[in-house]
This record gives sequence, C-alpha cells and structure tokens, in this order.
Amino acid sequence: MTITPTPTVRRLLSSVAIAACIAAPTFAHAEDEPQSQSSRSNATQGVASLGDIVVTARRRDERAQDVPIALTVVNEELLDRTGAYNIGQITQLAPSVQLLSSNPRNTAITIRGLGASYGLANDGLEQGVGIYVDQVYYGRPATATLDFVDLDRIEILRGPQGTLFGKNTTAGALNITTRVPSFTPEGQTELSFGDYGFLQGKATFSGPIIEDKVAARFSIVSTRRDGLLDNVTVGRKQNSQESISLRGQLLFQPTEQLRVRLFADYADLTPVCCTQVYVRVGQTLKPASLQFPALAAGRGYTPASTNPYARIADVDSPIQADQIHRGVSAIVDYDFGWATLTSVSAWRAWDWGPKNDRDYTALDITRQSANPSWQDQWSQELRLSSNGSNRIDWTVGLYAFHQAVETHGVTEYGKDAAYWLIPEYRATPNAPLQRVPDSLLDGYKVFNDSRIETDSYAVFGQLTWNITDRLHLTPGLRYTKEDKSGWYNATTSGGLVTNNSDYTSRRLGIARAQSYSADLSDDDVSGQVSLAYDVSDDILTYASVARGYKSGGINMAGIPNLPSGQPSLTNAVVKPEVVTTYELGLKTQLFDRRVTANLAAYRTDVKDYQANVVDSGPSALRGYLANADKVVIQGVELDAFARPNQNLDLYANAAWTDAKYDAFTNGPCPLELIGSTTVACDLSGKKLPGVSPWAASIGAELHGKGGFLGHPGEFYGGADASYRSTYNSDASVSRYTQIDSYTILNLRAGFRAENGWEAFVWVKNALDENYLQFVSVQSGNSGLVIGNPGDPRTVGITLRARY
Repeated sequence: MTITPTPTVRRLLSSVAIAACIAAPTFAHAEDEPQSQSSRSNATQGVASLGDIVVTARRRDERAQDVPIALTVVNEELLDRTGAYNIGQITQLAPSVQLLSSNPRNTAITIRGLGASYGLANDGLEQGVGIYVDQVYYGRPATATLDFVDLDRIEILRGPQGTLFGKNTTAGALNITTRVPSFTPEGQTELSFGDYGFLQGKATFSGPIIEDKVAARFSIVSTRRDGLLDNVTVGRKQNSQESISLRGQLLFQPTEQLRVRLFADYADLTPVCCTQVYVRVGQTLKPASLQFPALAAGRGYTPASTNPYARIADVDSPIQADQIHRGVSAIVDYDFGWATLTSVSAWRAWDWGPKNDRDYTALDITRQSANPSWQDQWSQELRLSSNGSNRIDWTVGLYAFHQAVETHGVTEYGKDAAYWLIPEYRATPNAPLQRVPDSLLDGYKVFNDSRIETDSYAVFGQLTWNITDRLHLTPGLRYTKEDKSGWYNATTSGGLVTNNSDYTSRRLGIARAQSYSADLSDDDVSGQVSLAYDVSDDILTYASVARGYKSGGINMAGIPNLPSGQPSLTNAVVKPEVVTTYELGLKTQLFDRRVTANLAAYRTDVKDYQANVVDSGPSALRGYLANADKVVIQGVELDAFARPNQNLDLYANAAWTDAKYDAFTNGPCPLELIGSTTVACDLSGKKLPGVSPWAASIGAELHGKGGFLGHPGEFYGGADASYRSTYNSDASVSRYTQIDSYTILNLRAGFRAENGWEAFVWVKNALDENYLQFVSVQSGNSGLVIGNPGDPRTVGITLRARY
C-alpha cells in the first residue's frame, strides 16, 4: 500500500524546510572555523582539481590522480559555487555526461554516448549508466530528477564498470557520496530566491548523540518554481518544479574496529509537468493530405505559437509528474586489521503517477496516456578489502539484487484521433476515398498491465599487483547471473460499436488486445585489466581494457503479432548488450601542482546494442525493442584545472566523441522517409543519437580578501560556460529532430565571510541563449516535431550560513 501525502501536508513540509533555513543561526562564531572553510584551503576546488581529492572509484580510499580510470570529480565546493542542484545541471560541468528527458520516467542518462536508447521507456530494460548513492544502486533513471542536498562529492566514472560496482553497467557510473555525521556540532542553511517564482531552501544539521560513539545528520531541501510554459488553452503555467527531499543518517562507532552507518531518505515531487511545445514541421513521404499542414487545416487547428522559445503550449488535457522516492540502507564496516569487511544492505521504492496529453496539441487526438508504475528493490553487497599498501592490494565480494516493476497504464483516444491517425481508404478498388467516422476511436481505451521481476547475483574480485614502486597491474573479474520474468496484458474498450470489418481492422491497426509472458536467464563474465606506470610522483600513464555487460531485457510495451494474430514471442526477449572499451590515459600535475591536466583516449565496441527497431517480418510492421548488431564509439577527453595564484581558479573540460551505428539494418525510419506504410531503414553508418561530437565546459573564479559589514572574508566573482555541438534527439536520426549547438554562460558574484556566512547573486544562462533540451516526433508521424526549450535567463540571490 502506498501512502501519498495530501497537498496540505506537502505544502507544510516545504514550509518547514524553508522556515528551517530562515530560523537557523546566521553566523558562526568567528573563532570556530567551519569544516567547509578548512576544506577550501586544501586545494580541492573545481571539477578537475583532483590532486588532493580522495575517491572510492575502486571501492577503497585513493587519491584521484592515482586511479587509472577516466573520472571527473564534482566536489561539494563546486556544487555550492555554481548552484548546481541536480544531475541535469551537472551535465553543464561534465561534458561527457548527457541527459535527455521528456519526463522522469522517460529519462536517458549517457556517458560517452552510451547508457540508454533515446525515446524508450520500457520497464524490461536496464540502464547503462549506474547511479549509486552511498554505495547503493538506484534502479530507475528518474533518480536523475532528484535535488542534491548535503553531498561530499560526485565521481563520474567513464567507461564500463564491470567489476566492482554492484550492478554491472556498460557506460559508466555516477558515484554519489553524502557527508558523514560529525561528532562536532555543525550545520549549514541556505535560502535562494529567483525570478519565475524560484524559491529553494536547504538545511543540514549534524552532531553527537553519545560522545565519540553515536552521531546523527539530517538534511532537507525544498524547491519551488513556476512553470516556464504558458498554456493558453487551460490558462495555467506548466513544467513547474515542486519538490521536497529529506535524508537522515546515524553513525555508530562502538569500537575502533566497528563502524555502522544507517540511512533513510524520502522525496516527494509534484510538479505540473511535463508537456512539450511546437518546434517545427517536417515533410514526410506521405500524401499531402496526410501531413500536418493539411490535417491541421482540416480541423481548423493552428498551433498557439510556432516559436518554441515563446514557451507557449496548448494541450487540453491535465498533466502531472508525481513521484515518491524512499529508501533505507545500512553500511557496516569491520576492520580486522589486515582487511576490512563491508556490508551494504538496502531497500528502495519508487512510485510514479503521471498524466499526459500525448498529442501535445489542443486537438483531441490522444486524450490521455499514462503509465503509473510502482517499483521496489532490495540489494545486498559484501566486500572484503585488504588494508594499507601492500605488494598486492585486493578486493573480493558478493552482490545480490532484486527488483520488481509493476505498471497499470491507460491510453484513451479522442474525437480527432480517427481523422488524424487513420488515412482515407477505398472499400473496393474502384470505390471513392472515404474516411472512418470520428466516433470509431472517440473514447477508445487501451489498458496495459505489466509486471517484471529481476534477480541478479554476482561474485567479483580485483587486485592491484604493485610490481615495482612505479609499475602497477590491476586485473579484475566478475561473474553475473541474472534471471528475469515478466508478463504483459493489453485490453481494449470503448469507441464505436460496429460490425463493419473495415472499421474494425483499422481500429485494431491503432491498438489491439495482446497478452504474453516471457522469461530469460543470462550469465556473463566481465571485467577489466589495466597497467599503470608512475613516470614521476605527479605523472601517471595507464592503458586498460574493460568489458561491460548489460543484461538482456523483456519487451514490456507490446510486440509484433504473427499472421495468426498471436504475439511473436521470439520478439519478447532482447539479447544482452556487451561493451568492450580500450583506453589510454595520462594524469599529470605540473608547476608545483598548480596545474592538473588529465587526458584519456578510448575506443568502444558495442555488440547487440539495445535499440528501437522495426520488425520486417510477415506481420504488420511496428516498432519495438531489439538489438542493433554493432555500435562503435571513439573519443578523446581532457580535464584540466589551474590555480595560477591564491586569487584565481580556472578549469576546462573538453570531449570529442565520434559515435555511430556501425551495423543497424532494421532501424526505425527517420521522419523524412516515412510513407503511408511503415518500413525498416538501414541506419548503418549514421551518427548515434544524443551525442555531441564536441562538448566543453570552462570556468573561472577570482577572489580577494576584503571586509563587508565589519566581517572579514573575501569577495569573489565567477563564470561558468558550457558548449555542446549539434546532436540528434531521436533514435531514427532524422534531420528534423536535430538539436542545434548552444552555449550557456552562468555568472555569480558575492562575499564569503570568515565566520561562515555567504551571500551571492547569480545569473544562469546570462546570454539568454535559445536552445532545445529534447525533441521528438508526434505519434502518428504527421510531421509535427515537438520539444522542450531550455530555461531562459534567470536571476537570483543565495544566502548561506555554515556554523
């Protein structure tokens, strides 16, 4: 049973969060230097300032510069400086990471172009990018929509993580670590105001319960913002933000050997979201009467605006994107002296309650389309790792994961659906063209119910053989066994009651009843080997080969039918995706560690890439999930940071990526090749969607000593810019779903007092750049392309206090 807070309770919780920020002490005592201030002096600033940053990319504490892995670290300070508060904003700091999302369920996170197939929301597929929060794998991509609070760092690991990270992933991992409870009382509060009604409050409190034995930490964040789209049909702002997240921790240290951390978190998101706006109209190969201009004219419809940056929507059905995330976990460490045993136990759940108008117009085509889902998972990991520095350092472990996802969805067609989706036809060869009546699909409903369960088990091990003080060999292996079972059932009701066989066959061409079940069982050996050489204390070179594995999937959104009308069960199962990455890397610190520069070059071969394909068998053609034979990705990445003097910090990150479908003969056709009948298209050699060939971010902060209102501290000004070259947003790589290149510039200026308080003004998208975050093609392939415009220029102020 799901307990859903009432709107009144939600507003009360949000008010409590904001009130906590206002009511908390504003100043720390001058003689008490807060922890964040002392960490600031340790040269740990910026995305690429890896020299003194300790990471757990190999499940042990190591200097980032000593780890032969391509990784980017976004630490607490950079998050505070830039005001980035979710993964979508992190992509502006880390160019190898990309996020495309039409709503939380339809969210794709990629690293180096891999992770998820764009445009797909299928419960039967795994994600290629693993999201881990305090060592716990989060099974649903909607995690990317959560707001950050009280983080220590985010480690972005690029390339397959096929050995040490719980759930095997093919593209990389976001390893997120929150701050540990403190035995010294401390806290931080923050309040941000901005235009478009933006209001965000954050608060964190930590301190001892039993001196040196038990400590606690509690954090809360609440975010509100008005919708950026003006819906002129219903007279309401849409695509708003409305969320609250709470997180608590307890730390037990009963002995020097035993350490226990207990976690609990809850997040409630209730935005009026997510619709899209008119972007453009593409020309198809259909007769002119079946393309958008003629279809719209026939119903007397004119889009509310043909300029997506006017941010005007006109959908006529309610929309919402309600989510509840919750979970509990425990990390237990026991130090035997020679090794440490770690246990990570977790349970999580996600409730998804959407409402959508899927035609994205004021027409009554798809009246509603919603797939409410309920997910829960548990996981258990055991690791034993050697302590200290040895000739051979090692880690071995066991991992178990269970997930169940259940969906009960409905799609309802309206009075304009038959006209829009079913073309004219001739009842006999010499008969005149005729249309089916509007009532054929008016009120026609499709109810889809599905459930899939996944059980994954693994044993893994990795060692580093320190052959000499400078030469290090690191092999690792993982054996994974995965079982999945699922069922899908679709039923129909409503619409015109008729015995006309022409009408019935055409209605069934839009949607028909279907039922099937499927099971799969996979096992795989994955892993990696790297050879690293310390040219000097500050220069590391390495070469590595890594093999990642994304388990097979089950189509949980319908499959093609055989001529007999029965489901084609051979299409119910998707084969596993296997990724092999070859990488060369160089990590350097120069000029007395004033400059850090890391370079990585790689090639990735993907076998059986999980994609949206088109069936060309004997049944009616339709899109579904299957495998493309091969994808090839290669690229070069640079992370650099410099501190020329104590008053200036600089960083630059750049990525060149060449990603393509190497062999994809039965792909979906781009809009410009869509005719009256569906056909498969050969996309071999086409660019992979969602990948910018060039992406970069640069930033600087200039700061100097001074005083304000009698408080000593420092004034500062900073700028962060990010660039992405043109890329495509659809699996078919249509020229009409291309997103043009764009540059975003963010500015900030403020004052940090030595006693812990801070105030700064910020401008995001300072140049008011018009850009698109996501585009897609309207169902039915009329030629209409819709999308989400990026945020306009926003201005605000943030007040922060550490104590």
